[in-house]
Amino acid sequence: MLASDSVHPTDASASDADLQAVERLSAGYRRITAEIGKVIVGQQRVIEELLVAMFAGGHCLLVGVPGLAKTLMIHTLADALDLSFNRVQFTPDLMPADITGTEVIQEDKATGSRGFKFLPGPVFAHVVLADEINRTPPKTQAALLEAMQEHQVTVGGVRHKLPEPFFVLATQNPIEQEGTYPLPEAQLDRFMFHVHVDYPAEEEEFLIVRQTTGHTQPSVSKVLTYADVTELQQFVRKVPVADHVIRYAMQFSRLTRKGRGEEGRDLPEFVQKYVTWGAGPRASQYLILGAKARAMLHGRAFATTEDVRSVAAPVLRHRIILNFNAEAEGIKPDDIVRRLIELIPSDPGKLAARGKLPEIFKSADAG
Repeated sequence: MLASDSVHPTDASASDADLQAVERLSAGYRRITAEIGKVIVGQQRVIEELLVAMFAGGHCLLVGVPGLAKTLMIHTLADALDLSFNRVQFTPDLMPADITGTEVIQEDKATGSRGFKFLPGPVFAHVVLADEINRTPPKTQAALLEAMQEHQVTVGGVRHKLPEPFFVLATQNPIEQEGTYPLPEAQLDRFMFHVHVDYPAEEEEFLIVRQTTGHTQPSVSKVLTYADVTELQQFVRKVPVADHVIRYAMQFSRLTRKGRGEEGRDLPEFVQKYVTWGAGPRASQYLILGAKARAMLHGRAFATTEDVRSVAAPVLRHRIILNFNAEAEGIKPDDIVRRLIELIPSDPGKLAARGKLPEIFKSADAG
């Protein structure tokens, strides 16, 4: 960590309440990890990314093959945070009302009068697991858009607020794509993180098999309440960030955009060769929010460039659209992010100011 990563005392000073919030969240993170570890073996990176997104107030898209305990992990996390949990299995015949809820005609037995009554759908929970979200048509996928962005649903012209905090954690199977409906880019952009869930290591798989084939089932204790989560989310927003850290995060988004004019010509060669569309301003916002949440999880009252680098891949991998050249050469979005991490200087003296790209990018090669 650079000494300049911390903000100047005159810019923002951490109050006692802020420091206490950092300690609470850092201690809570260690306890949550320990509790989840009773049920889930390994997957420390995935658990950290989920917690970073949740305390930053974002939603997550988890992508991994079947059988990696994605559903169990999300349910266990909800239990450890004392959050209500609903699972929606997305299928081709699922309708929007099956998610948001519907109005039914109800008769008042005392007066005989009839009126509409709203019956809430499964989206009315703190944590909503949208299982295999790409298996339902776009019309039903879109039913989640308002909920994810506004934390409310509108049925029959009436707005219904969702419980706070509210998270959508969706899963996708990257292998079987027959009969699926790819998520529109606008909806993908609503997910703060694209979390990649990989196979466990050999020793982890040994522990999984031994632990899950026995006669005892571990239980998870509640570490935080939903009120604690909401309060700590507000403290995450208050974490100070130095200006050069913000400019550092912005470069990750700006250097993926194939624009026209001078800025477009200064892009790294590998971006010009492999990228069709880049990340928008929401990616820059999520990089900073993710950095703030990660800093608090690790017991720091300020965010650094290292925090930005740690959340770069989950923030950007679903926002970088690659072309046929990349597909032919086996280039993935994570490869683009890795090259950007190697390329972008973290030294504040070398970072761009007032929208100009650093001179280093003009001579950047393909890596």
